[in-house]
Amino acid sequence: MPASLRSFRRAAVVGALTLIPCATVIGGLAAQSGRSTWSIKPRESLAWWQVEPNYGHLWATTCPGDPSWSAGESRSSGYNYRDEGIAVSAKLGSRIPLFPRGTVTPVCSDALHGDITIGDSVHWKGVSGTIIVDAQKLTTGADFRDAYMHKAVLKSHAFESITFAIDSLTEVQVQGDTIRATAVGNLTVIGKSHAKNARLVAWRVPSGLRIRGQIQVPAKDMISVFGLSKFALNMGVVLGRWDTLYMGIDVILKSPSAATD
Repeated sequence: MPASLRSFRRAAVVGALTLIPCATVIGGLAAQSGRSTWSIKPRESLAWWQVEPNYGHLWATTCPGDPSWSAGESRSSGYNYRDEGIAVSAKLGSRIPLFPRGTVTPVCSDALHGDITIGDSVHWKGVSGTIIVDAQKLTTGADFRDAYMHKAVLKSHAFESITFAIDSLTEVQVQGDTIRATAVGNLTVIGKSHAKNARLVAWRVPSGLRIRGQIQVPAKDMISVFGLSKFALNMGVVLGRWDTLYMGIDVILKSPSAATD
């Protein structure tokens, strides 16, 4: 075989081997030859809701200890308050969520659980799973509002969990190490389940995979679709003071290859 042909073949083999790692890493995640299951890390994960207009107090979180979050007006003692953040938000208009989390710190309660299964992390096919939120861990930072929310609205003494079951992902876009998609699934509140989509963005972090997701619900659907108390929500929904309810998550998923916490 001529030396030039041998050199060409060697170069082709080296080039092919060089491309293999690039082909097996998409969006910052190693491509899986089979299905893999990623688990929520509770201490690093949170859920939130926010009503717009928020009137300076209509928002909640499962992680009030996060330094990015702030309670609203008429807050109870012991909760963080950032007056400058609320003032800036009022000038900018709606900002959802009002206090997005910055750096993740393990200061959250065990309010979120669940697993996400990924069948194909190259094309993001075969993605499914369930995210379970402990409804009793949601707090607005005002004890009297929280008591009303849990007893009259969420009835969390009887319906302890809010869940979102993911059936699949659509509209997947991969840009560098960031994945954006729409999660098609079902949202269950006070025992009633309805089809709902959530916008997701995910990226790799040192402790696993970080996912932010958000669901938008017209305020009137809180009564007509999800069956929340018309009496309890009279001022906001029936009288039309609220426009939209937003619910979201900011979770860390642990890789199946990671050591047990």
